[in-house]
Amino acid sequence: MQSILVIGSIMMFLAVALGAFGAHALKAKLSPDMMKIYETGIQYHIAHSLGMLIIGALSPNFLNGQSLAIAAGWCLFVGIILFSGSLYALSLSGIRKLGAITPLGGLLFLAGWVLLLISVLS
Repeated sequence: MQSILVIGSIMMFLAVALGAFGAHALKAKLSPDMMKIYETGIQYHIAHSLGMLIIGALSPNFLNGQSLAIAAGWCLFVGIILFSGSLYALSLSGIRKLGAITPLGGLLFLAGWVLLLISVLS
């Protein structure tokens, strides 16, 4: 579970850094539509990084299905890469086809939360 906490902490650091970068360096360079896409990536990045930290922190004491909880954390991590990463790339490049990757990340977010639920109920 330590790896989920470590990666979650790194992902939170990156979310804050990328959020600050967007607010200060990109706001004047991106169109309002592309800035909104970038901000959506940041919001989901932060939410699911916090989810990873919660999974890692609660797991030893409150989650019975440890392997399911670990899988949930990994789903959230890969979901961040695919969902938020594709939104960052789309907003910076303008290549709309990158948006096709975003739903895969969303599915991984959903899978992660379902796995966490099952872990809690086990």
